[in-house]
Amino acid sequence: MSILVLGGAGYIGSHTVYELIDAGEDVVIVDNLQTGFREAVHPKAKFYEGDIRNREFMDSVLEKEDIDGVIHFAASSQVGESMKDPLKYYSNNLCGTEVLLESMVAHGIDKIVFSSTAATYGEPESIPIVETDRTLPTNCYGETKLSMEKMFKWTSKAHNLRFVSLRYFNACGAHPEGMIGEAHNPETHLIPLILQVPNGQREYISIFGNDYDTEDGTCVRDYIHVNDLAQAHILALKYLREGGASNIFNLGNGVGFSVKEVVETARKVTGHPIPAKEEERRAGDPSTLIASSEKAKEVLGWKPQFDDLETIISTAWKWHQSHPQGY
Repeated sequence: MSILVLGGAGYIGSHTVYELIDAGEDVVIVDNLQTGFREAVHPKAKFYEGDIRNREFMDSVLEKEDIDGVIHFAASSQVGESMKDPLKYYSNNLCGTEVLLESMVAHGIDKIVFSSTAATYGEPESIPIVETDRTLPTNCYGETKLSMEKMFKWTSKAHNLRFVSLRYFNACGAHPEGMIGEAHNPETHLIPLILQVPNGQREYISIFGNDYDTEDGTCVRDYIHVNDLAQAHILALKYLREGGASNIFNLGNGVGFSVKEVVETARKVTGHPIPAKEEERRAGDPSTLIASSEKAKEVLGWKPQFDDLETIISTAWKWHQSHPQGY
């Protein structure tokens, strides 16, 4: 039996495939390479290039392969882009998931782990954020992910499908051996943007807003290493295989770091001065987002291994130094 990883050539998907294969699993990947990279595909995984919105294609994969469970990363994920082009997000994220679920139901596949997001919460009412908090997304990306979660919920009631939705915070870092890492075009994530300065690709890093209600006035976020995220997906799959009921978990370190702290740690790791320029706030940036991951620790037995910022940035720097242009 194989695990089907949708979006397995993307950033978090490819790291999860590496961890699955290290754990002795057979892996089948489906990716349309819209934002993923063929070079990120593990050599031992079976790869199908195609789009989950194509029912004929999905049916053909599920007919050929003996699939035990699905891990779903195949979605558009840029907040800014989702506000400019919401219909792209509804097409890729919602229509894609609908077609996927139709095909899974038709082929009797009843387990799925879903890559969700902290953006489902919107502006938090309290910190740390727990799974029972209100969900009120402030952008189209978060809205589509929340709608996908609801699609799983109602499908599970009608068709005995069981799902785990993993709402994670700021994914970062790279494979500790430097084999794969983060590559987006355009890049929007803070740590790779900071590392473009010592890599000679930008002159300075912009800090958006210095008057937030935080210790140093800059936004505070919960950063979580991509390998720790990958392990959580594997534990969620194990939970479903052992008969666990549909569930939702937050994934974060439970510790917040400000933008200035991240820049300072990157200076320490790279030995580069990394000039920073303070600019106006960006619309829609909450001041503080920190997760409570107690539920994932208790129910799934999850324990982050790369939970200090210096280690996280060191793995990212190893990757970006050797791959300044990505793949």
